[in-house]
Amino acid sequence: MIELLNQLLTEYLPSYDASAWMILSVAICVAAVVADIVTRVLLGQLMGQAEKTKMLWDDVILNAFSRPLLFLIWLSAGYWLVQIFQAHLSIQVLDDDSPLPRSVLIIIIAWSFFRFLNGIEEVLVMPDRMVKPMDPTTVGALGRLVRLILLVIIIMIVMQNYGYSISGILAFGGIGGIAVGFAAKDILANFFGGLMIYLDRPFKVGDWIRSPDKQIEGTVEDIGWRQTRIRTFDKRPLYVPNATFANISVENPSRMTNRRIYEYVGVRYDDSAQLTGIIAGVKSMLLAHPEIDTKQTLIVNFDRFGPSSLDFFIYTFTKTTNWIRFHEIKQDVMVNVMNIIEKNGASIAFPTTTVHLASQPPFAMDEPALGKEFAEPR
Repeated sequence: MIELLNQLLTEYLPSYDASAWMILSVAICVAAVVADIVTRVLLGQLMGQAEKTKMLWDDVILNAFSRPLLFLIWLSAGYWLVQIFQAHLSIQVLDDDSPLPRSVLIIIIAWSFFRFLNGIEEVLVMPDRMVKPMDPTTVGALGRLVRLILLVIIIMIVMQNYGYSISGILAFGGIGGIAVGFAAKDILANFFGGLMIYLDRPFKVGDWIRSPDKQIEGTVEDIGWRQTRIRTFDKRPLYVPNATFANISVENPSRMTNRRIYEYVGVRYDDSAQLTGIIAGVKSMLLAHPEIDTKQTLIVNFDRFGPSSLDFFIYTFTKTTNWIRFHEIKQDVMVNVMNIIEKNGASIAFPTTTVHLASQPPFAMDEPALGKEFAEPR
């Protein structure tokens, strides 16, 4: 199209009067306005139809390529106007073999793909669009990685378009990559450690994690490519290199399904006759408690003879995983246990010591014990 326009301008316009090129310029502007309006109307209708369908990606594609398409219309009009000005005003702006138009076209296409990636990231984390929405942290990390790869490819294509040999750059990059790899192995270890976190997803931003191998415990605030920032419970930031997580065990309490109540309660040995009734009452109370998950393991049993008490244990799970609410429920359960023990006429044991004295025959004394050493001999 552009070559044909150049041929028409060269062959026919010089024979016209001086205002012919101005008329053609206005016509190009009018055509660009009409094309812009028609494109906007068509895109609006297509977007309306796409919102009614159940397809996930039709509206994402339209949103991604709509604005670059409108920009391309005006850019094409501007390029044709430049060609007209060059032909009739003797102004040399672009050479015939200039790589700039091709480079701009490549950039516009890349812009469209970047917008498409943004749309994909938004859809993948939306619960109303996806049956199983992905983790926003993982989606964001993979999106940044894809953008980085796409950016490198675009730069190499543009450089080749301007006449630079990318084969030499690739060869230099291979040799330089080996040297950089040895010099920055810790940085690369942290990079791949971050990639492992994004792919395996042992935790995400907002999770409470801790490690039995290291003194690491707190809430994850940010997962970067080199380090992860954790806010400890005393509100201090803790920066952990990502490579550390490849060599330690990480516990994620945020993903627990229930919280466990595991307590021992002791009653006095004098109340051994009431022990069976106490255990039955405690178990009935737990089964009827609205905050106890009866689908999980629930055990109330006499377990051991303690030094000063008969000990039974309570093993059950709450429905909530909220730490504050869990302790409120646990308090209510323990208070109910105390009430059940009292209702059965028993008492909770406390450390006691019983001393048994063996019976001795009465000690006969001829003289009073007090002052015996002062008694006079007979």
